[in-house]
Amino acid sequence: MARALELARAAACLGEVPVGAVAVKEGRILGEAFNRREVDNDPLAHAEVLALRAAATALGAWRLTGVTLYVTLEPCAMCAGALVQSRLTRLVYGAVDPKAGAVGSLYDLARDERHNHRVEVVSGIRAEECAALLKTFFRALRRPATKTTE
Repeated sequence: MARALELARAAACLGEVPVGAVAVKEGRILGEAFNRREVDNDPLAHAEVLALRAAATALGAWRLTGVTLYVTLEPCAMCAGALVQSRLTRLVYGAVDPKAGAVGSLYDLARDERHNHRVEVVSGIRAEECAALLKTFFRALRRPATKTTE
């Protein structure tokens, strides 16, 4: 989760919502990413999707069996669907997302028994730190720009 937080901070520096994700198998990082929607003008460029894609490339397979994804924020519906479709074994996330979370908050797509695959989920890891990063970012966005006088 420490690396995911570093990536989230990097995202914030670029004006992206600070979310970082790291895909790991047997102690080896296979893929890592942060949100890039603004930078890439890509609505699908969420940290989770990018990290999953990198992990699949590293493995040479789309099935991510045995892979754990660490992410700073509870995944949205799109990303939760990608977790299931990629056959990810385990998700570990930090902060809950009461407005868009789809792994326990609004929905629980990753563990829905109607799917042919379910993801093991661990939540709340370094949750306060993950949430504080997001709160600071959004607080700064809402703060009006200060004018300088000469």
